[in-house]
Amino acid sequence: MLFFRFRGKGYQEGFRKGTHRGLQIGRRNGASQGAKLSSEISFYYGFAITWKCLLECNADNKSRKRLRALEALLNLIQKSPLDDPLSMTLQEDTEKLRAKFRQVCSMLGVPTDFKDYIKTAEGTSF
Repeated sequence: MLFFRFRGKGYQEGFRKGTHRGLQIGRRNGASQGAKLSSEISFYYGFAITWKCLLECNADNKSRKRLRALEALLNLIQKSPLDDPLSMTLQEDTEKLRAKFRQVCSMLGVPTDFKDYIKTAEGTSF
């Protein structure tokens, strides 16, 4: 009888501590993943704005096509529910952004790997 009582109390205490620890780890992991996604999307936005400014001066057909693709990327970024982490379409919208970014990079002839840009920026100091 005593064995069952202590086993029950031990289970409840372990469950409570495990739940608390799991929530802490989940929050930390969520904040980390959110920061990574935020930096990626922010990079896409800055990339699109910069290239848009560079291409607006050109009047040739290729530049107009590239500008339309950049504007489509900017529209996707602005329409994405990035401020709602519980959005059901967040994963799908992020994949669309990545695909549009790859398309724009292909049109511009620049590397498409976001990680390459991060690596080159690490050595920069201001």
